[in-house]
Amino acid sequence: MTSRNTNPMAAVQKKRAVSTATRKRGTSSSKSPRAPKKKQEQPGRAMPIWVRNILAVTIVGCFSIAFYYFCIRPYAYRWKPCHGLKEYGVCIPNGYDIHGIDISHYQGKIDWNRLLQNKETASPLHFIFMKATEGGDHNDTTFEANFANARNHGFIRGAYHFYIPSTDALKQADFFIRTVKLTSGDLPPVLDVEVTGRKEKKELQQGIKRWLDRVESHYGVKPILYTSYKFKTRYLDDSIFNTYPYWIAHYYVDSVKYQGKWDFWQHTDVGSVPGIKEDVDLNVFNGSLEELKKLTIR
Repeated sequence: MTSRNTNPMAAVQKKRAVSTATRKRGTSSSKSPRAPKKKQEQPGRAMPIWVRNILAVTIVGCFSIAFYYFCIRPYAYRWKPCHGLKEYGVCIPNGYDIHGIDISHYQGKIDWNRLLQNKETASPLHFIFMKATEGGDHNDTTFEANFANARNHGFIRGAYHFYIPSTDALKQADFFIRTVKLTSGDLPPVLDVEVTGRKEKKELQQGIKRWLDRVESHYGVKPILYTSYKFKTRYLDDSIFNTYPYWIAHYYVDSVKYQGKWDFWQHTDVGSVPGIKEDVDLNVFNGSLEELKKLTIR
């Protein structure tokens, strides 16, 4: 009879080995990363290519129109053919022989000796308007020196007041009268009207008329009324304002569109005049030099 050998120590070791292998498999399984779940894409419709193309063309077109309107159109005259004389950096309007400028502190310090040489050009400068006052208490810091220099260098000179509708008209008139001492040979005083100050049209006109009446009574001459073509036709269309010499501001056009009588035309604000560092307004007088002198105070 054959007997089976049963060794207790061998059985224990085998059991331990199986247990250890089982733990390792469990640990390895627990540490292995799980595969990420794929996110389900949300259903949607992509923009068709033709729609994107139309949108892009529309955006570029709108930008081009805005760029032309604000950046090119106001200065398009620079590239227009000049059918007449080009001087001071711009095309000089045809048919006018008497030229002038208007200045204020914006032009800075002026070289008057060099400015005087512009009397010898093909479009000689004969007259200069200078800003004197604004509102009821603001002086232009360069007026006193410019006004004296203009006379000393032989220019026909004039002074203007910038009207502020919200300030009492008579206060503004008296302020101008105290500041500006016009003498024989000077141009009549000028009222510069450019803003409404949110005044009703009738109230605006009444204030302007009070200023004009007070100043005319003091200097004994009708003041010159300065305003743009659009402002004049919209706010100062009353016939009473047609009795005053009119200085029209109308830029970047070949001729004045205003149908009424006018005496001065401010045709550009970007003139380049030797003796003045900054851009300057250029003007023409609608008449001869003799007629300009007749307009001055006597």
